Amino acid sequence: MNEPGQERESFAAFMLRMRARGIGDKALFAAMEATPRGSFLPSEWFQLAWSDRMVPIACGEAIEGCDLQARVIDALALSSGHRVLEIGTGSGFTAAVMGRLAGRILTLDRYRTLGTDAQLRWERLGLTNVVARHADGMDGAPADGPFDRIVSWAAYEELPRRFVDQLATGGIMLAPIGPGDDIQVMAKLEKVGSRFERTDIENVRFQPLLKGAAEAI
Repeated sequence: MNEPGQERESFAAFMLRMRARGIGDKALFAAMEATPRGSFLPSEWFQLAWSDRMVPIACGEAIEGCDLQARVIDALALSSGHRVLEIGTGSGFTAAVMGRLAGRILTLDRYRTLGTDAQLRWERLGLTNVVARHADGMDGAPADGPFDRIVSWAAYEELPRRFVDQLATGGIMLAPIGPGDDIQVMAKLEKVGSRFERTDIENVRFQPLLKGAAEAI
């Protein structure tokens, strides 16, 4: 396990990488620093907590590198009153960070184990505004909307137009779009009237969103 000094150095290097890419939001950095990323990873990967490498977690899933996570959260432009829907709880790290920046986070994962473990981590951090739900996320959470922000960590084959109705006016959705077996594009979708205005941010590679919640784990 890293010494505290090494972890501080790793976090400082992460901030330098972000600033080099034009991201310098002090609130975002403070929220990430206050969320011990190493505790959201398997112990054998602790030394990579603030690296840009994807790391395996439970249920055969993986957590994205912290650089991509920061860029996506930054693009959401969160504020304290926002209601956020996250599709893909994973380890729970991004929901925890967003919970420090927004009003309420509902996060969905098809694996019950991931949601349960994440909820325990949030409780240990005193985060009471983040809630996990066992669901596939394919259709979002229409009964709980509208949301000010939606973010997906799984890819859609095509523009997820059905989410327009789950966003508040002027709301933003961040989602990877493209084929599951190839490079996708992380797209910023802003709700204008009853449609999306799309801005492509960068190429990414995510697992495709799967239909149905997993029953075994």
